[in-house]
Amino acid sequence: MPNPTPRRHPALTAAAAGACTLALVACGGNGDADSNEDTTDVTLQLNWYPYGEHAPFYHGIEEGIFEEHGISLTIEAGQGSARTVQSVGQQSYDFGWADAPALMTNIDEGVDVSSVGVFLQSTPSAVQVFSDSGISTPEDLEGRTIAVSAGDAVTLTFPLYLESVGLSEDDVEQQNLDAAGKNAALMSDQVDGLIGFAHDQGPIIAEESGREVSYLRYTDAGLNFFSNGLVAHNSTIDEDPELVERMVEATSEAFASAQDSPEDAVAAMEGEDPQLPSAEVLLDQWEETVPLLSTENSEGMEPGHTAPQDWEETIETLAEADLIDEVKDPAEYFDGSFTGGED
Repeated sequence: MPNPTPRRHPALTAAAAGACTLALVACGGNGDADSNEDTTDVTLQLNWYPYGEHAPFYHGIEEGIFEEHGISLTIEAGQGSARTVQSVGQQSYDFGWADAPALMTNIDEGVDVSSVGVFLQSTPSAVQVFSDSGISTPEDLEGRTIAVSAGDAVTLTFPLYLESVGLSEDDVEQQNLDAAGKNAALMSDQVDGLIGFAHDQGPIIAEESGREVSYLRYTDAGLNFFSNGLVAHNSTIDEDPELVERMVEATSEAFASAQDSPEDAVAAMEGEDPQLPSAEVLLDQWEETVPLLSTENSEGMEPGHTAPQDWEETIETLAEADLIDEVKDPAEYFDGSFTGGED
């Protein structure tokens, strides 16, 4: 299947060339620095409070990558991907950083946004257990209690994971808890494991408990779907495609640079949010993120550039899990104009 038909914008080529000639000023992640008429003030809401996955944005500011693209970037914490998508839909922010299942669900419900680039292309979803728990293979989950959060994508796709490893929902007891409750329950041995994002909770739990954490990853069972990426309002895409292109290109460059300099990328986050984990956890989180940035179909592409096969697999998987109503064309959710889509 070819790439989803993009809304190709004639202004993009000339505008992108012109952006390279701008005289620019520096800006900080908190948005306090001054900008001039040669930069565009841009707001980005994250999917959650900052953690290691977000290091490239702060690194991109510190290294002047966003500045080079004429962007004065302000980063704000989020409270879940669904809220971030809705905030962009209400045009409270220029861009959002959100999970693909939340994005697609909200688009189906009428929120007027699109993905303009997926950066986490392998799901970080995993069953997380202490390495000394006696659980080392999926089969060891039988008869165990696993903490879940009703309604989130990781939980709604858990039955597909169990099916993939030869288990049924009846083989595992699921205890419904919120995100903080899941971590606390695992660390107090009230549950045998939890499901969530391996590149987020795992390093935090390991540091706080002093115990090693192991992961039974959905991808190891052959189950994969897209995770986090950039979201824009469709009016922004239509009316200011040059800005969207600059934001996507700057983000892609920032992610590539953060892979080359992980310690520097994490150091750029220092002091940016009172709820930041330790530098060691942030580095672990970022290093756990790097393998998620491509699949075998998109290997060798720039960060944020996706393969059509992976869009198809994501949509089919989420439809099977009833996260979206039906299998649709990727163009219903994704504008490929900014990541190398063909005319």
